Amino acid sequence: MTWDKVENDIILTLPSDFNLESNLGYLTRERNECLYEVDNHTITRIITIEDISFLTQLSFTEDKKLIIHFLNTTKTVEDRQINKIVQYIRDWFDLDNDLTPFYEMAKKDFILNMPVEKFKGLRVIGIPDLFEALCWGVLGQQINLRFAYALKRQFVEKFGDHIEYEGKIYWRFPSYKLIAQLTPDDFSDIKMTIKKSEYIIGIAKLMDNHELSKNQLLPMSLKDAEKRLTQIKGIGPWTANYVLMRCLRFSSAFPVDDVGLINSIKLVRHMESKPTKNEILTLSTPWENWQAYATFYLWRLLY
Repeated sequence: MTWDKVENDIILTLPSDFNLESNLGYLTRERNECLYEVDNHTITRIITIEDISFLTQLSFTEDKKLIIHFLNTTKTVEDRQINKIVQYIRDWFDLDNDLTPFYEMAKKDFILNMPVEKFKGLRVIGIPDLFEALCWGVLGQQINLRFAYALKRQFVEKFGDHIEYEGKIYWRFPSYKLIAQLTPDDFSDIKMTIKKSEYIIGIAKLMDNHELSKNQLLPMSLKDAEKRLTQIKGIGPWTANYVLMRCLRFSSAFPVDDVGLINSIKLVRHMESKPTKNEILTLSTPWENWQAYATFYLWRLLY
């Protein structure tokens, strides 16, 4: 993992095909996002390393550099901590993935050709923290995106920590250790169902008891990781594949029953009715090993 340091700033080199507008377009698709702020091509968010919260400001240069600036500390950030922060950012933007084979496949594919031409340089923006990814998957079940963001904000502002800097508040996602100690009654003023609160508490307890972790799942095959996740109450195939895509980085993860995916394929193919699951599986045969990216680009068409 390479990075350069200039005074107190860390500098990363971005992949040559990284498209800033495409990625920021995704990050700003919903104004009610509460875990980061995007302003004038600059991202500000808390990154937590070893229970220490660093308020980071990420800015981008025209020569494909990403500059990490620390806002809330006067102490020197140790190299060990910098390495973990850099890894978090590389994971968040999937910077270590060479997309050349995906683009070569997509330009020949009659479904992917248009979205890839439109958004080329977009990465699958990740959710590096497993608990956050699982919670977001549960929160988003069977509701529209705008309401899901409203629920996330209520959840984060009730149970999360924050840093105040220059008159603004920046939020950190709640820890599973805290949520594991709660009951559904503690969620009573959040507009989520009792079932969802039970699912989130159950996930937190599994993680707090060391029965579930990202490190346990990463070495598994896609099928084994999906099977493990779907054994958890409240996690079905859609949520499992969502987490496999955006947190565990399985490039073959495929939420085939996703409504957005179905609507995007219908849109691109000018279909009068929605494609069936079997039709989608047939159409996606050329996407082998790139189903996650294919899905993400098709989702992007709907925003």
